Amino acid sequence: MLPDMTRVSQATRRRLEQASGGLAATSVAAMTQQLPWFRRLSADQRAGVLLVTQTGVTNFVAWLGEPGETIRLTADAFRIAPRDLARRISLRQTVELVRVAIEAFEDQLPLHAADDRERRLLTEGILRFGREIAFAAASVYASAAESRGAWDARLEALVVDGVVRGEVDDALLSRSSALGWDAEQPVTVLVGSPPSESRPEPLVVLRRTATRLGRSVLLGVQGARLVALLSGTLLAPPRHVDGPAKPDPATRLADTFGPGPVVIGPTAPSLALAHTSARDALQGLRAAAGWADAPRPVHTDDLLPERALAGDPHARAQLIGDIVAPLAEAGGELTRTLGHYLDNGCALESSARTLFVHANTVRYRLRRVSEITRRDPTDPRDALVLRIALIVGRLAPPSEPTLSP
Repeated sequence: MLPDMTRVSQATRRRLEQASGGLAATSVAAMTQQLPWFRRLSADQRAGVLLVTQTGVTNFVAWLGEPGETIRLTADAFRIAPRDLARRISLRQTVELVRVAIEAFEDQLPLHAADDRERRLLTEGILRFGREIAFAAASVYASAAESRGAWDARLEALVVDGVVRGEVDDALLSRSSALGWDAEQPVTVLVGSPPSESRPEPLVVLRRTATRLGRSVLLGVQGARLVALLSGTLLAPPRHVDGPAKPDPATRLADTFGPGPVVIGPTAPSLALAHTSARDALQGLRAAAGWADAPRPVHTDDLLPERALAGDPHARAQLIGDIVAPLAEAGGELTRTLGHYLDNGCALESSARTLFVHANTVRYRLRRVSEITRRDPTDPRDALVLRIALIVGRLAPPSEPTLSP
């Protein structure tokens, strides 16, 4: 504790009050000389710093007249400053300003003391008052950061919800820009369950992982699901890997989700079209339970049969467009051979006898099917996709219109 501050005479306090303007001007001059970034501030911002500094001197003098009282009014020195001052000047820069101001006060304040005893008391007092000023500044910046964080969280939730609902308009694009998101960059949507609430700051790990991958991310927790908008393309890991699997970006991100499936939507060219990626990813999450051994994460294209069975019209249209239509254009024999091969339990010889052709002919046609559809009929999973595609193609009306994105 300081000694009794009543030993600083009223005459000294009055001299300090009268000199407060000069002391503040001297401090700002020192800031201009020592801090290059301060010289680049606009005139109104430097005036705001001068106002804060002069208020700090006035509060210090008021404190000298109230011995034994807790230092008060220090935060008011920051509240009366222009609103954008805290946004334009960082906390580190504020600490530099306080340091320079305190040094100037240490040089100037003792000159107004009546004797050596008052000079010592003024020096000790300004050191303590400077500490309180620093704490007040930190409190102001912490409050601003909390407010900004809460506002950013609301904006982020609105952007994610707009993408999920397919309501991407100019207002949503403006909100994304306020969050630092480039609306013209590609977007990939991931959906899964949110991390456990028992984990501290559960979404921080996902954000940190995305940053390490060089990606921007927007997150939205919607009940029991977590929706992540990730910049750039993200592919699911291959289903068949020879040797030990290496950690890939998709797996690293999936590890930050909660338990259960994690589905990757197709990459959209921009945020304005990201609702297509969200739509397919959410349909994939709904249908993922149909594939018990689905990898984690899994791409929506790998869930086409489950999505089609779950009633997703876009999955049925994609099966027709990617498999049925190309096979039909290549000739009816490929579709006929594939159908017999699948109906005969994927037995090559039985299929050849049913078709009255040589087994090598069946092998050749199946190879052509694989080249056209990029699905191997001899692989159990691809065979399921091809079978569902043929069934969807048979059930589709001939004049069924193509679905828009």
